[in-house]
Order: sequence, then C-alpha cells, then structure tokens
Amino acid sequence: MSLRTRLLLALLGLVAAGLLVAGIATYSSLRSFLLERMDQQLREARGPVALALASGQIPGLPDQPGGGQGPPSLPPGTYGELRNTQGNILNKISFAYGSETQPTPRLLSPLPGASAQNGGATLFDTGAASGHGPAFRVLVQSLPQVQRVLIVAVPLSETTQTLGKLLGIEILVFALVLAGLAIASWLLIKRDLRPLEAMADTAGEIAAGDLSQRVEPAEPRTEVGRLGLSLNAMLEQIEVAFAERAATEEKLRRFLADASHELRTPLTSIRGYAEVFERGAKDDPEDLATAMRRIEEESRRMGVMVDELLLLARLGEGREPEREPVDLARVVADAGRDISLDAPAELIVTGDEHQLRQVLANLLGNARKHTPPDCPVHVLLLDEGGEAVLEVADEGPGLTPEIAAKVFEPFYRADKSRARQSGGAGLGLAIVAAIVEAHGGSVALRTQPGDGATFSVCLPLSSSQV
Repeated sequence: MSLRTRLLLALLGLVAAGLLVAGIATYSSLRSFLLERMDQQLREARGPVALALASGQIPGLPDQPGGGQGPPSLPPGTYGELRNTQGNILNKISFAYGSETQPTPRLLSPLPGASAQNGGATLFDTGAASGHGPAFRVLVQSLPQVQRVLIVAVPLSETTQTLGKLLGIEILVFALVLAGLAIASWLLIKRDLRPLEAMADTAGEIAAGDLSQRVEPAEPRTEVGRLGLSLNAMLEQIEVAFAERAATEEKLRRFLADASHELRTPLTSIRGYAEVFERGAKDDPEDLATAMRRIEEESRRMGVMVDELLLLARLGEGREPEREPVDLARVVADAGRDISLDAPAELIVTGDEHQLRQVLANLLGNARKHTPPDCPVHVLLLDEGGEAVLEVADEGPGLTPEIAAKVFEPFYRADKSRARQSGGAGLGLAIVAAIVEAHGGSVALRTQPGDGATFSVCLPLSSSQV
C-alpha cells in the first residue's frame, strides 16, 4: 500500500471516528432532552388524566357536556388508566381527540412502581399492546391514600421521528463530509507528495549510476526541502568518495604498472648478463668482471627501488612517524659542504630524524641529478609564522608548469625516454611528499623554465619551540 493511500485512510479514519463520536453525543443529548421534556409532560398530565378518568370527559373536546373546559395540553394518543392495588383496571381512557382509535401501551405485569408506598412516580418505556405502533413513555403513580394506581402513557412518535430525522441528517452529513474530505485530501496529499516522488525518481537515476543528479526541492523552509538538502549533501560526499576511490584505483594501477616496468628492467639486465656468463664469459676474466659488475649494479639498484617502494607503502598506510624533538638546523648543517647554507643555530621540530634527513637528502640528490655539475645549490632554513620552512633551490634549467605539477607522483620523470642516466626510478620526490605529509607539513615547488627550481618544505615547530 502506498504512502499516499495510508495517509488518506488514516486521515479519513480519524475524521470518521470524530464524526461518529460527535454524532453519538448529539443524538444522545437530543434524546435525553426530548425524554426529559416528555417526562415533564407526563407529570403535568397526571391531573388532567385523573380528572378525565374520574369524570369520563376528555379536556379540549367542545362537544362534551360542560363544553370541554380546560386546555388541550395532552398530546394526541395520550393514554390513561386507573387501577386498584390488586392490579384490576377500574377505568381507562385514550385521548384521540376525535381521530381513529389510537394504540395503547403494553403494560407489564407486575407493573413497575404499582406497589410503591411513598406515592412516588416510576417512568419507563414500553411498546404498543398490539405489537404494531409507536413506543410509549409510561408514568406509574402510586396513590396509597386512596388505594389506587394512576397510569399515564404518551406515545413516542414525535420523539422517534425527530431522532430519526436527526440520524438521517447525521448520516448524510457524515457521508458528504467524508466524500469531500477524501477528494480534498487526495488532491492535497498528491500535491504535497509530488516532491517525494521526484526524489524517488532522482534516487532511481542515482542508483543507476548517475551520481551527478541532485534532488529537488532543496531548501530549509519545509521538511521535504530540508530532506532534499540532507540528501544532496550526502550525494556530494558519495560522489567525492567515488571520485577519490576511482582516482586512487587509477593511481594504484599506474603505480603497479610503473613498478613492474621499473623492476623488469634490472631483472632483464641481470638475466641477460647471467646468460652471457653461461655462454662463455666465465672463461674470459674481462668479460666475467664486466658481467659480475653489471649484475651487482642492477641488483643494488633494484634493492634500492624495493626499499623505496616499501617505504612508500608504509607511509601510505598512515603509520605515525616517530615523535621526538629534532634539531632541523643540525640536520641541514650535516647535509654537506657543496651547498650554500643559511640556517639559524637551532630550530626544533617534532618527528622522525631519520625520515627528515631522507627528505633533505632526496631534495639535494634531485637538485644534483637534474642540474649541471657546477650549478649552485642553496639551502635556506627559517622560522616563519610558527613553522619551520626549509627551501632547497638550484639555478638549473627549471621545469615547465606541466612537469612541475607531476614531480611528486611516484615513478614520474621529466625524461620521457625513461633513460636510467637521468637518475633513479622517480620515487625520491614522492617519498619526500609522503614523509612531509606524515609529519603534518606540506611541500611545494616554485619553478619556471630557465629560472631554476625551489622546493619548499613547511613543518610545524615543536611545542617547546613555539
């Protein structure tokens, strides 16, 4: 069952229950009022009925002896009866006022209230004696002083008709109100649920793979609008997460492809020189020395590459580096004598000293590999705004913006031929970026073709240094 149908049925059920309660209360109130008024009429009719029973004349009829004096205060069909205490009927009268014979009430035996000794009146309802006709409201009045019982009964025809009309009106109003409410509610619910239907359609498109879809409305004025805002915020996070996952998977595929390529080259060289050794180089001392030297060089280069890959993998796992005070000024001072150095006497950061030394070594090694042998290299260390800033600058040929944007990617080298003469496997700057990020810092490159390159590393100072 749809939400729209459930809301409509719930609303109609509540309204129907309210109308039913209101109808029952109205019907009961009116019935009580009419019965009270009839009871009052019965009490007032005791005198005229007793007089009529005693004289045999019906008040209000002009053709009776005596002119029929007295007001016609009794409703048509009023029945009167006089009994003795033994239950024998002494006299009875029906106030038909000239009309055809009226039905008489069915009186129970023993008669309720007939034996009362205090002269009180008893009221009750009963049907017609013939079984067909109106119900009666009966008053039984005990007259112990004269050993008589007076019975006055009034037909409930008008009361029944009035209550019947009320019941018909209530049923009609009940049906009209429910029908009108059902139509109006269906239209209003359909209008108000239209945004949810639009959201459901959008969700279907998103489930089909289109993460760029957004739900409408998305505004804080209504509950549906706030739901749209929340869904859109969630969708943005999901889209970003999927994009990041796709980028990570692409980076991983590229990383594995590059790693396989880089490892395949030294392995191919080792296999080739091993085959040369098997084909006779072992009998020629010069060829043997060359083969062993190249095998050793390729093995060493492959070992360095594997170590760098393992280091990148550990850094990529999010492992926290050692957290110890490190004097970055001393680390820079130990870097070598073939650089121009500008550093304070002491500058303390928190981290892993071995990894920070590797950052500086990789930056200096990168500058030496990609600049002429006589190109100056400048190292600057300073305290800037609560951060330690380490700059390694060279006066080499510099890099284009396209190359500079990728230098921190693993296995990236500006040399498109991937010749080994230009350096290692292209992991040095990627390791620098990973170590600096693990220490809560950042690394950047400023360069232009012909203006050299400046690598800037920013690290938070130790709390004791701040």
